Amino acid sequence: MKKANSPAEEAATETGPAPSEESSPPAGDPGPASSEPQMETDIEADLSGQLHGLRSEFEALNDRHLRLAAEFSNYRRRAEGEMNQARGRAQTELLRRFLDALDDLERVSALELADEAVSVTSVVEGIDLVGRKFARVLEEAGVEVIDPETGESFDPAGMEAVMRVPSKSPDDDDTIDQVLQKGYRFRNHLVRPARVSVRKHE
Repeated sequence: MKKANSPAEEAATETGPAPSEESSPPAGDPGPASSEPQMETDIEADLSGQLHGLRSEFEALNDRHLRLAAEFSNYRRRAEGEMNQARGRAQTELLRRFLDALDDLERVSALELADEAVSVTSVVEGIDLVGRKFARVLEEAGVEVIDPETGESFDPAGMEAVMRVPSKSPDDDDTIDQVLQKGYRFRNHLVRPARVSVRKHE
């Protein structure tokens, strides 16, 4: 025979079991722990995008640098080649002018050997003419002749003292007595100093 339930048991049966204290939160509420993985994923994606952008920018700048370096190297080689060509043309022109003067000197020598009646005066005049032509070629090329005068102060920047000449006057000390060999300067570069004798007061 079935035992009758008490009024309290019947009420519990109708309402169902009491909810547990450890039951999960209602649907739709992710809770604080579930949002952290999503935030980490977003940060990683953002950093990855920034890194990709920086890599692209670096590659573009590096490629530009390499192109500029190659262009500058080509320009430098081209400029050096043009300078060498210009220098070669200038030297060729200078040599051509000297050859003209050398031809004149050879003609004077040939004339002296061919005709015994040629006077010494005419030979000297011919040689002097060739010398003036050489000097003109040097001047046109930018060569400066260093030819100090007697009594001029000695200048070690363009002169070389090869002899000392005694002087009785202290005013003549360190002055030029005689030019033994002319000097030359080309575009502010000393080619050869003038060799001189210098007076020294004793």
